[in-house]
Amino acid sequence: MFGLTACTPVISVPAGTYATEPICAEVVLSLPDQVLEQDRAKTTSQATAAWGEGGAAITFTCGVEEPETASEDCQSITLDMFGEPETFDWIAYPSDTSFTFVTYGREPAMMVQVPASLNASQPTAALLDVANGVSKIPATKACE
Repeated sequence: MFGLTACTPVISVPAGTYATEPICAEVVLSLPDQVLEQDRAKTTSQATAAWGEGGAAITFTCGVEEPETASEDCQSITLDMFGEPETFDWIAYPSDTSFTFVTYGREPAMMVQVPASLNASQPTAALLDVANGVSKIPATKACE
């Protein structure tokens, strides 16, 4: 007799250059079960996470290259983290197919990609959903 199991999607997410940094494991373990109301899926690489289904999944990668400088596309988001305000700086790289955000001032850097096909009215809301995990790496500099 065979047991029935639900099919959990596996999303291919390339590992970041610094994926083996020990802090990345802590970050990924702190990420939520849902982002933008999409359920968490399994991924193929270390220090990554995904939510949704293949072709339209929100992806997270810890250990990517940090942007060299903050640009006009740097967005600061301040949240109440356990009673204390914390600012998260992200460099935005929008395209026709996705919204890509890379942390600024946190090493190793982290990247969130939100596919345009999700038609998310506020793709930056994904950054709020992953804030607890991102906060595991302290900020050392901020947007200018």
